[in-house]
Amino acid sequence: MLFATPTPPQAALSRWSRVWRYLVAFAVGLGAWSVMVAERTSFTAESDDVVAVLMLVDLVLGLMALCLLPLRRRYPLAVACLTMTATTVSTFAAGPATIALVSMATWRRRSWVVIVGVLSLVVGVASEVYSRAAFPGPDDADVPWLIAAGVIGVTYFVATMATGYYIGTRRELLASLHEQVATADRERELATERARDAERTRIAREMHDVLAHRISLVALHAGALAYRDDLTRAETLETAQTIQTNAQLALSELRQVLGVLRAGADAAGVEPPQPTLAELPALLADVREAGSAVELDTTGLAEEPRPQTLSRTSFRIVQEALTNARKHAPGEPVSVRLTGAPGSRLDIEVRNTVRTPPDERPGGVGLAGLTERAELAGGELEHGMSDGSFVVRARLPWPA
Repeated sequence: MLFATPTPPQAALSRWSRVWRYLVAFAVGLGAWSVMVAERTSFTAESDDVVAVLMLVDLVLGLMALCLLPLRRRYPLAVACLTMTATTVSTFAAGPATIALVSMATWRRRSWVVIVGVLSLVVGVASEVYSRAAFPGPDDADVPWLIAAGVIGVTYFVATMATGYYIGTRRELLASLHEQVATADRERELATERARDAERTRIAREMHDVLAHRISLVALHAGALAYRDDLTRAETLETAQTIQTNAQLALSELRQVLGVLRAGADAAGVEPPQPTLAELPALLADVREAGSAVELDTTGLAEEPRPQTLSRTSFRIVQEALTNARKHAPGEPVSVRLTGAPGSRLDIEVRNTVRTPPDERPGGVGLAGLTERAELAGGELEHGMSDGSFVVRARLPWPA
């Protein structure tokens, strides 16, 4: 429908933006009306009473057109047509009609422009006929006056349409820029949230990898103290010292991880625990001290892996596999085998004998975390039973 409320939204106007538009419409209309009054009272041959009535009608219609302006954003085409029609007999309506035409043009509807253009042509002819009938005067300059009036009318219409199109385009551009800024802000917030979640996940993984090994050693030795009454005082003291050492190490490493969590990943001088395969002998020594027999086979390893990510990931996989073996198969022998070469891949296999049936062994999230860690490093990890043993196998890319 031509006179219905259009679907595209208009930019919200502030109170001052609305007021100054009404003031401009009133000032333009009043100026045009004053010029017309001065002209008609000077050259018209009609009686003063007739002129006064026509001037009053002109003023009233202009004020009525001014009162229609608040509806121009809801019914732009209807208000533009009504105010334009009012200019047939009211010069005061020229001010409100100008604002209404510009407001209508901001929608940039070609069909609306054609309708108003045709209406303005009809109104121009009707206005000239009315003016000559109501205010007859000297006609020695009819042709030049008609040409000048036509040129002025066309210029006026083109100017209002161009202004409206410019305002509409500028509003659309500003709305697009605001939307782009809002979208960029939302994307930045989402990226920040993702980075925060990733950092928290990484820290949680580090905390699990760091503490699971130490706490399992503490639990193992504490259990020995609780259930074995045949230990000598020296053995009891040694076990207690082992518990104390591992507890202190656990607290120290926990403080390091929490320091990163509090201060942020970029905090100077605060680094999370990042052990590599260089610390593997110390890890195996801790496991052997806890009473587990561990064999390390590196004969298939061309050289020690140097990439930090590869070395750190490999260490965490071995550490978690040994922790699981100690928890679920205490006292059973464990074998660790590393093979691979630069430019190919690093294969890790940790195998331990399991006496408890697999479906009765308690499960955890450690292996799930290892799988995720291996995938983040570009490799893969699998685990399961094989020939009565629980096997953890990882394959990681080894850059040349």
